[in-house]
Amino acid sequence: MPRTVPPPRVKKSRNRAATKPIPAARTGQPSTKHAVATGSAADFVPPNPTLTKLRDAAMTCRGCHLWTLGTQTVFGEGPKHARVMIVGEQPGDQEDRAGHPFVGPSGKLLDRALEEAGIDRGDVYVTNVVKHFKWERGEKSARRIHKKPNDAEIRACHPWLEEEIRLLKPQVIVCLGATAAQAIMGKAFRVTKERGKPVQAPNGGTVIATVHPSSVLRAPDPDTRAQAEREFLVDIKKVARHLG
Repeated sequence: MPRTVPPPRVKKSRNRAATKPIPAARTGQPSTKHAVATGSAADFVPPNPTLTKLRDAAMTCRGCHLWTLGTQTVFGEGPKHARVMIVGEQPGDQEDRAGHPFVGPSGKLLDRALEEAGIDRGDVYVTNVVKHFKWERGEKSARRIHKKPNDAEIRACHPWLEEEIRLLKPQVIVCLGATAAQAIMGKAFRVTKERGKPVQAPNGGTVIATVHPSSVLRAPDPDTRAQAEREFLVDIKKVARHLG
């Protein structure tokens, strides 16, 4: 009987680390890897979620490739019975490093406006449409420069925001900038047209849209910035009046 010769064995690589994405925070450069992206955070939302469960689950979200760029997930924070939810675009450089939303210059301006408007910061929940910092390296510096998330990344992250709104049921949602406003109100919504006006959201809540504090801080000169700050404060005071 002829002897059967077994096929040659293929030696497996022991370098398992080579198959894993390298976090951008360690390399100092944005990663281009899209590994393990499922296309939506919905696959990571836990059953019967609470805010605590959502926050924990979001730390392992691989719904899009932005987890390879950010140092960590930056989830929303605030009391579960907050009457005001403030929604921005995405965490910035300082938020990404700290792991908390609105702790950088934009957050300080927002806190100042809330205080002047008489809105208790302890009655506010702050979050972002996208929970990871999207950035690119500056050509002439080592600074990480904000890069706007695209539609696919916003859609992938949207289930987290939907659950935050569903659980909190805030009296007012304050949208900071076009990305936040359009994520909730639809692509046809224009902050320039509806700024400062209480409008009905598709989910039945009230939305008041204004500019993002970062746009105020980018004003080209002191006079323009002072005017932009006054207009931003007017919008936040409208939120206070709506709360009664």
